[in-house]
Amino acid sequence: MTRSAELAESLALSRGGSILLAVLDGLGDVSVPELDGRTPLEAARTPNLDRLAGNSALGQHVPVAQGITPGSGPAHMALFGYDPVSNLIGRGVLEVLGIGFPLRMGDLAARINFCTLDEQGIIIDRRAGRISTEESSVLAEMLDDITIPGVEVMVRPVREHRAGVVFRGKDLHDGLDDTDPGAEGLKPKPVVSPSRECEHTASVVSEFLVQAEGMLKNRDRANGILLRGISVNREYPRFGERFRLNPAAVAVYPMYRGLASLLGMTISNPSPADLSGQAKAVSEALSAGHDFVFLHFKYTDSAGEDGDWKRKMSALEDFDRALPALLEPGFDVVLITGDHSTPCPMKQHSWHPVPLLLHGGFQRVGWNDSFTERQAASGAVGTVASTDLMPLMLASAGRLEKFGA
Repeated sequence: MTRSAELAESLALSRGGSILLAVLDGLGDVSVPELDGRTPLEAARTPNLDRLAGNSALGQHVPVAQGITPGSGPAHMALFGYDPVSNLIGRGVLEVLGIGFPLRMGDLAARINFCTLDEQGIIIDRRAGRISTEESSVLAEMLDDITIPGVEVMVRPVREHRAGVVFRGKDLHDGLDDTDPGAEGLKPKPVVSPSRECEHTASVVSEFLVQAEGMLKNRDRANGILLRGISVNREYPRFGERFRLNPAAVAVYPMYRGLASLLGMTISNPSPADLSGQAKAVSEALSAGHDFVFLHFKYTDSAGEDGDWKRKMSALEDFDRALPALLEPGFDVVLITGDHSTPCPMKQHSWHPVPLLLHGGFQRVGWNDSFTERQAASGAVGTVASTDLMPLMLASAGRLEKFGA
């Protein structure tokens, strides 16, 4: 836990203003040649965000440390005021919790990416063309038939090319690396035990992969799998108890619902599962007495991963159109930011600082007139660690008492 979050936890009040944390996944970007050196955020038409920026404090945050590229799990943990290094959560645990799977303490979970391999076993598409949820559900049901002596194996569909696998049995441990190399043109990484303690776990996961390969090898697209976030389920300090809040989460994608659930947030089920439904769910959460609402918007990240700057601009413009409805309930403090940067030219997460907009409470306003990476870099908040954002939100909402005499 970082010093600022630790102090905020000790000074947190159970009274004060309400807070909306809106996370545009993968928000940050770098200069795109096709946009004359602008980023998608600079090129997008976002009149509502720009108007809000004029009466807000802008800045940028670093998710883990300078130069370190974060996964989505650590990046969100940092946003929630948890040290992302000492509170590392495997993506597998988050995925299966997010679909409501009854995960037990000690279960080993991993996220499955269905992928496409060529005849030499080299990855040519890490996401199998983003196959439909319907298609991956059929494949997950097939893999659910895998049997390993002494271990219960459970495979469940998640969304599109994603699924989750849970191993339940004795002597299962953390420590295995992903089999996903993170790029096309490479073979899946082998399962290697880092210690004697993990040898049994490695043999279980290896056997699962061997059987899965045999089941999928004759398919055209989803003819292989990659495992990510192989980890054991354990308990974490509850977010609401730490900061004396009654939190709710409005997220569509399972992983982020899983993370919020793991930290004790009430999970909303927006209907429809789009920004209009999420805006309604945000309002309902505030009306129901939740004084902290986490909103997650995924499509800026998926566009960045595909290198599609046009689609990222479109996603930003979609969010901008929804912004008035998100502000209408009247939260006292609103923080709009991303969990990490996903630059379109890189087609992956990156280490670049993430722009942020802090509105409400007593802020140094008038420094900026638009919400962009360029203006955020010169904003009043400055460049801070992601773990500093919870203390800033709490202070802005009047929810921290003074430190010392």
